[in-house]
Amino acid sequence: MTSTHLDTTTTPGNGSASSHGKTILIGEHAVVYGAPALVLPVLDARVVATVSPVGAGADEAAGTTVGHTLESTVHTGPLDLAPAAVMPTVTAVTATLRHFGVTDRHFHVRVDSEVPTARGMGSSAAVAAAVTAAVADALGETLDAETHHDLIQECERVAHGRPSGLDARGVVAAVPVWFEGGRIEPVALGARFTFVVADTGIPGHTRQAVAAVRERHDQDPAAVDGVIDRIGELARQARGTLEAGDAQGLGVTMDAAHDLLSALDVSSADLDRLVDAARAADALGAKLTGGGRGGCVLALAADDDHADRIAAALRGAGAAATWTTTIGARA
Repeated sequence: MTSTHLDTTTTPGNGSASSHGKTILIGEHAVVYGAPALVLPVLDARVVATVSPVGAGADEAAGTTVGHTLESTVHTGPLDLAPAAVMPTVTAVTATLRHFGVTDRHFHVRVDSEVPTARGMGSSAAVAAAVTAAVADALGETLDAETHHDLIQECERVAHGRPSGLDARGVVAAVPVWFEGGRIEPVALGARFTFVVADTGIPGHTRQAVAAVRERHDQDPAAVDGVIDRIGELARQARGTLEAGDAQGLGVTMDAAHDLLSALDVSSADLDRLVDAARAADALGAKLTGGGRGGCVLALAADDDHADRIAAALRGAGAAATWTTTIGARA
């Protein structure tokens, strides 16, 4: 990522940008072992960041120095007093300013997020995507796709250590993203697809679930490899159904993927209850999404009205929140 230096005599203005959540359509856990995965943008779970300049220098009345400030549900106040939980957001501001060679400007950053944390929906990446783009906008700049990705990944390293890049791509994509062997590419859509995402209200336990699958693999590698291979094949089939516009076929792969993930013991009673509720509402397919043992369920609807019925059924079964998202033509 090459830095760009701005003319610092230019007065900064207000900036704004948005991003959205993401979820895994097919491939969770298997991707850890090199299998492909499909990442689905959740376009209706949005993050909006707004940035406005604040004066630099001494506040003589208060005897303090003006710096960057943040307004969010996690922290409101000076950035340099922010808790560890929002350090990725702090990085989004500072890394973007550093990219443009800006050291003498200060901003107030407001983050309004509909993407819940610890649900496998890419919350930290979505916030980073919106904040980095909003800071650039306040400087009168637009980030190209790769620079934007690099900045989001810098924030994600603060949040997660060694991010794969799936979240960073998914939260800015308008279509599903295919990930295999480190290669990421958009997936063409043959029709309109409507999904419902339902939150169990329980944080996912991705690290524990990944560790548990690893332990099972160590104990019986042949059995786990067989399940991983089948999930990878389902991901390939799902990509074909998306490209062909085959919603019924996609639903079949989703149901099969949930069964395989259950066989890996990464589902839970709460996830299974919501999957059963979606299927009882005639969802074309339903599965857990993300690391499992909490988090969210993903269901495929036949159309918008059907999505409303599925969402109502999921809330009736205990879902803390639901989102309906459409990919492809949004007529």
